[in-house]
Amino acid sequence: MTVDLVSLAIICAVSFVCPVLSQIIPGKPIPETVFLLIGGMVLGPNLLAVVGTDNAISLLSDLGLGFLFLLAGYEIDPKNLAGSEGRRGFATWFASLALAFVVVWLWPEFSVTTIDGIAVVIALTTTAIGTLMPILQENKVFGTRLGNAVLNYGTWGEVLPILAMTLLLSTRARWETIAVLAAFVAIAVFAAVVPRLARKAGGKLFRLIERNADTNSQMFVRTVVLLLTVLVAVSAVFQLDIVLGAFAAGFVLRFVVPEGNELLEAKLNSIGFGFFIPLFFVCSGAKIDVTAVFANPGLLVLFICLLLLVRAIPIYIAMATDKETGSWPAASRLTVAIYCTTALPLIVAVTAIATSAGAMTQDVASVLVAAGGITVLVMPFVASLALRTVSAHPISAAKEIAHDPRAFRTIIRDHSRVSHDSWEQHTRVVPEAAGGQSAEDDGK
Repeated sequence: MTVDLVSLAIICAVSFVCPVLSQIIPGKPIPETVFLLIGGMVLGPNLLAVVGTDNAISLLSDLGLGFLFLLAGYEIDPKNLAGSEGRRGFATWFASLALAFVVVWLWPEFSVTTIDGIAVVIALTTTAIGTLMPILQENKVFGTRLGNAVLNYGTWGEVLPILAMTLLLSTRARWETIAVLAAFVAIAVFAAVVPRLARKAGGKLFRLIERNADTNSQMFVRTVVLLLTVLVAVSAVFQLDIVLGAFAAGFVLRFVVPEGNELLEAKLNSIGFGFFIPLFFVCSGAKIDVTAVFANPGLLVLFICLLLLVRAIPIYIAMATDKETGSWPAASRLTVAIYCTTALPLIVAVTAIATSAGAMTQDVASVLVAAGGITVLVMPFVASLALRTVSAHPISAAKEIAHDPRAFRTIIRDHSRVSHDSWEQHTRVVPEAAGGQSAEDDGK
């Protein structure tokens, strides 16, 4: 107990310091999540060994993962997923899956018929939409047409890999896995439908919860925590990954409260991002073996490049051939594609399954998790830079400067203004459906 408390105190200290470090760097180029991963990596058992990840800390980390996916599932609007861009994002993920199978089939270190190869296939198709949410908000992209496109394409990069993990990485017979998954879905549907019907009917219990939402009882928060822990527990009992239970809890909550609840959201964000989620990222960093990463830098670079190949290119092509986003500037489509290449939590999950099954070494898992961590640092920064740089038409600027070198400053200033105007245009907040254009209309 003493060891766990000391580890917890150190993790809380890291969680306090990391946002400070992120804020003091001009332009905030490094997300707080990266500092959390680095902090865990340095203080974890593979380096300084002052933070442990066993027993109680591991349970708190799992709850952090649960809150991360609960909030991610809650932010997803099913109406967007059912729209044309959402359906295109659904099809695009399967294109990424097929491409990932080909890549791993050609990769001599892995096999698409074994757990380690299947884990790599799934990892290559993921988008860390839960991790991206706070980054999009920090970069003032959330709620814009670019942000909506990232959600519409990226959400499938989180939902479908979770289902793929359940179906493809299970050690049970396929029919047993499908039966268990169907039973879990039935429980989740029951957890969604009954409260919604009770709310519409004005049941006494629901009225009691609403009356005590902001008292010492905090009934709304307790209800959500109950929902999360029950579905996570059910997924664990069914030997499914807890990510599935947490994500389902987020969907259920959105179904019960479709209009949203700012007070509840603020409280859940406080609990999640104030304690549990930072703890999860620190513990994830603690599992990275730095020596293994430095011993195999080729695998690190290769995996990041393959993420771009498997995830970014199909999304860019899908947006370019879509009648609604095809008219967007190339910089906008490139920005969305690069954002969707950000991956981490599901890489942690699939590599954990593969290592626990003895199909993947911890060294390889450490490299893949480190690669996922690097994407959290690099991809959002590159995405923002791509939009600003491409919009400035650098090749045209270079030609103008070569033709008239004396006008160097004027040319740079004019092209910078074009870049700024393009950024303002593409990150303009999209009006709500009831009050104006849709995201698709704004993207034309």
